[in-house]
Amino acid sequence: MLSSSKVGNGGYLSDAKPSILTHLNGLTDVTFIPYAGVSVTYDDYTQAVADALPMLNIKGIHTFEQPQEALASSNAILVGGGNTFALLDMLYKTALLAPLQQRLAQGLPYIGWSAGSNICGATLRTTNDMPIVEPPSFNALGVVPFQLNPHYTDFVAPGHNGETRQQRIQEFTQLNPTTPVVGIQEGSALLLKGQTLTLEGNLPAFVFLADKKTQIEQGADLSHLLA
Repeated sequence: MLSSSKVGNGGYLSDAKPSILTHLNGLTDVTFIPYAGVSVTYDDYTQAVADALPMLNIKGIHTFEQPQEALASSNAILVGGGNTFALLDMLYKTALLAPLQQRLAQGLPYIGWSAGSNICGATLRTTNDMPIVEPPSFNALGVVPFQLNPHYTDFVAPGHNGETRQQRIQEFTQLNPTTPVVGIQEGSALLLKGQTLTLEGNLPAFVFLADKKTQIEQGADLSHLLA
């Protein structure tokens, strides 16, 4: 669950590439889900990912006549960033959400970034995106039982008078005091293997719960959040 596809001025997926290849552990036939892409065609989006990861044989799920059958035969899944509402809406429209949940429960390797990470949480209620479409439900994959906030930042632009990211997340925790929200900064990721969850990367993450904000250092074990 990568926070972002780029870090700073780095190339597309260049910083994430070692983690992606390690997680795939030699698998090369990979299915990419481009449904979060709005300002780019699914073909172009898939090609951009294939160009960034030329060692993989990447096929866009949108190119299959029966995407559910493609999912059933996939060795691994990549899900790109973009708009989380558009992504989840298409997963419902293509009837892929439940089959994807089943495959992930069986141990199918999964890598998502930005929106592709966001849908791993219980719902998409802590996404940063505008609701440009209305999915049938906010319920997402539920790979982890808490909420995610990729691209988390404490930065406040000079003269900005709107709510900060922290304030928006704390609005959620005020109304949902027993549900943690994990904010992962760009260049960081959550790695789930079995029942072990760790923070990867060079920057800390932040766990929001009720009225508390806790900083979590890189390499930390977050498995307790899976309970």
